[in-house]
Amino acid sequence: MDLFLQRLFDGLSEGSVFALIALGLVIIYRGTGHLNFAQGEMALFCAYCVYQFGEWGVPIGLAVFLGMGVGFVLGAITEVALVRPIAKKSPFAVFIVTIGLFQLLNWLDAAIWGGQNRPNTALGDTQRIYPSIFPKNDDDNWPIFGADVKVFNILVFVLVLVITAVLFLVFNHTKLGLAMRAVASNPESSKLVGIRTSTVLMVSWGMAAAIGALGGVVFAGYVGAVNTGLMFTVFIYGSAAATLGGFDSPGGAVIGGLSLGVIQTMVAGYADQWVGDTMKVAVAFVVIVGVLLVKPSGLFGTSKVERV
Repeated sequence: MDLFLQRLFDGLSEGSVFALIALGLVIIYRGTGHLNFAQGEMALFCAYCVYQFGEWGVPIGLAVFLGMGVGFVLGAITEVALVRPIAKKSPFAVFIVTIGLFQLLNWLDAAIWGGQNRPNTALGDTQRIYPSIFPKNDDDNWPIFGADVKVFNILVFVLVLVITAVLFLVFNHTKLGLAMRAVASNPESSKLVGIRTSTVLMVSWGMAAAIGALGGVVFAGYVGAVNTGLMFTVFIYGSAAATLGGFDSPGGAVIGGLSLGVIQTMVAGYADQWVGDTMKVAVAFVVIVGVLLVKPSGLFGTSKVERV
């Protein structure tokens, strides 16, 4: 029983990071109707920026806020300079543009910070790790029902719940949230009622990138280093979480992320002879395919009815 609870809490911790990436995807989809396949690389670029701020002596708390600011600006510029001109001509082209942006940002990270881990253990940084916003000491553990749960994991889980609550209030009780939903549903009619669709689209991409940046920083702090391949697998898990929960449901994205974290941890733990840690990503692909076959809108997504 203790082992089961340990794996359960570990899965919830990993799923919290997946949920942060999934939330970014959901925000963009709810606000614009598009999918951002560069979400993970945007988060990675911001995580590198937070590392750089730390190298310049900026405290970790301020560095995280600056990194989220970088993410917001990066997302807003992406929407204005790349997505907006392309989307007017071909919605499908946005898919291609975000894949291209994925490659560009990954190359830019390697060009600026190199392809190895930062901090770079090959250069003698053996005593340094990527700064974490939450404590990671092995002594900072809480015994819960026989499981030894790290304080870091608990705080990440609480962080996701707080962000979800804030997004719920924004989407359901603010003019911005109503405008984002209206623009995603019918941008032309939104203009007729006075909604500044261009501003809404820009803010949607900026918010999504900022939340993704926080996810990238949290995951890099968990790993203890940042590298050019850090967010690729996490983005796959985040996409699976958004697919499972529904691309228009922030709460569904969180539930999907937490569920996926628990599922892949349990599968890797109890079926390690077939799956193991190296094949856990296959669980995400199975979830994506299964949900698309059974309920394409996701467990909590809204099914769209089109008149033909």
